[in-house]
Amino acid sequence: MRRSMVDNAVAMTGARHVSGSPDRLADLGLLAFLLMIFVGLSPFAVRDPAALALGESGFAASGNAMRQIAYMSVFAIVALAAFRKHGIHAFDTVPLSILAVLAWCILSASWAAEPSVCFRRAILASIIALSALLGVITVGPQRSLALLKLVLGCVLIVNWLSIPLIHQAVHLSGEADPGLVGDWRGLYFHKNIAGSITAITAILFFFSFLGMRRGLDLAIFAAAVLFTIKTHSKSSIGLLPVAVASGVVYRFVWRRGLDRAIVGVGLVLVAVFAIAVAVMDWDTIVHAFEDPAEFTGRSAIWQGEIGFIRDHPFLGSGFGSFADTGTLSPLHNYVGDVWVQKISHGHNAYLQLLVTIGGIGFALSCFALLFVPLRDFVRVGAAHLELCSLLFALFIFMVLHNLLESDFLEGDDGAWVAFLLMLAILHPMAGRGRAAGVRALP
Repeated sequence: MRRSMVDNAVAMTGARHVSGSPDRLADLGLLAFLLMIFVGLSPFAVRDPAALALGESGFAASGNAMRQIAYMSVFAIVALAAFRKHGIHAFDTVPLSILAVLAWCILSASWAAEPSVCFRRAILASIIALSALLGVITVGPQRSLALLKLVLGCVLIVNWLSIPLIHQAVHLSGEADPGLVGDWRGLYFHKNIAGSITAITAILFFFSFLGMRRGLDLAIFAAAVLFTIKTHSKSSIGLLPVAVASGVVYRFVWRRGLDRAIVGVGLVLVAVFAIAVAVMDWDTIVHAFEDPAEFTGRSAIWQGEIGFIRDHPFLGSGFGSFADTGTLSPLHNYVGDVWVQKISHGHNAYLQLLVTIGGIGFALSCFALLFVPLRDFVRVGAAHLELCSLLFALFIFMVLHNLLESDFLEGDDGAWVAFLLMLAILHPMAGRGRAAGVRALP
């Protein structure tokens, strides 16, 4: 019997089929969802300076009807496939910690300055998060990773082809920030988005190469690394080797308890050394954060965020209220520079969570996004080292990337969705101590 186009494409990525025929509806739903996230409805969008000045960019500002209908339609397909497979217990497979965070985001609309905007953005973010989690749970870890690699591999090819063929695939003159001119962005709206997506692509194909030893995986990894470099996204460029090294270390030291203990002691010593250096050079660090020009302007944003957090420590301003809300932005009365009030995110997810969903939401998020995954990595142990080394590399990349960018809970941000896919694969494995059908990286 002839296989479908999706089956053929997935087979090319090296995925091994689990017993039984694949669920075509589940495949279609997850593939459509991944295309919505990593390609979107408006690839190669022109960066209109007038629109940017009005804050018409990013997830928070893009609540148009077509976008909402598209995501709700995809969610309907994914949810239907999940209910077909798991029945009324479909949502039982979603981590309760994630559901608690999403519920708090929705609840925050009750005290937001603009409740309707906050509620709409929280609902859309919840739909996207549940689509990712239910999609992986229904399709399965191997096939989900294969589809993700298929989409990101094709996106990388399109990005490379777009540089000589499509004028706006590179940041053009006329940008509000002249430092962006010439940076590669491919089909994405900003070079930092392109940088994080191609860095994640590099991580996926590097660990696929380690597991399968295929030259194609190594070639795609090299192409992804080079494209990441050409975006000049400093955060992604700097963190990519750190993430890869972390995954490799996890892969080779988790087999024996002694190796884990040695690495653990080493990490503690590094942390102590870093703290000691910070204490000895504290004045320099304080000066750097007080200078609005440092960290490409991020320090000015961080100062405003810290001021708001000091005055609103527990509840925050409401989910989705950080950007594209004009005078209702929580930073409106805390930052004097006009350009800072037009930013699309806070360049530090941890501070942004404190600003928008407060100390309570921040604690829930840290538990769900940091503590639970770390606990799961310990629980899985050496049972699935190939797969877990990839997931651990993605985890480290995202945890560190969010110190300089804002990905967590950012709706349809590609890096955030990749993190959700990682959680959806890891959590069931840790809960059962094994994963049905997981044998090797696709």
